[in-house]
Amino acid sequence: MKTARRGKQRTPVKLRARPVDATSPPGWFVRAYAAFAASRLPRFVSRHIAWKLDPLLLRLTRGHLATTLAFPTAVLETEGARTRARRRNAIIYFTDGDHAVIAASNAGRTTNPGWYYNLLANPDVVFGGAPMRATVVDNETERQRLWTIADQVFPAYIPYRREAGQAGRTIPIIRLTPREAG
Repeated sequence: MKTARRGKQRTPVKLRARPVDATSPPGWFVRAYAAFAASRLPRFVSRHIAWKLDPLLLRLTRGHLATTLAFPTAVLETEGARTRARRRNAIIYFTDGDHAVIAASNAGRTTNPGWYYNLLANPDVVFGGAPMRATVVDNETERQRLWTIADQVFPAYIPYRREAGQAGRTIPIIRLTPREAG
């Protein structure tokens, strides 16, 4: 675990997000909720309401509640690529060792989400309250391994990838590595 400096003492910097067991298959509720989340009305709500509401809910509940309910979600803080303004987005994630992993799915739309371009321009981000470094996973074998885990955590990624692929887009998968605060 990385540490942050506090005077001469070092204190741990910890991802303030609940741990994820990505090895167990999703239960019936998770599968049903993912199917519901991939339908038309929830996608509309996600695109127009939840993206504004979730960062606030997560902050007020210390990371325990978002509109995603059954899926592990944390706030990704990026710096605007052009504006340098702080941007906050609630993102579904899973863990892979000491890393958090996120997907720029944009619910299967034809374009990547805006936060993806922000982290490409400025890869030092804050995720779940912890300083992280974002790296896009390019190796196809590693991408397939991570997608297998991601599909266990959020089964709606499967139709999202299919829809994005039909539009000619490959959904980026991003590894977030802990870094020292500073």
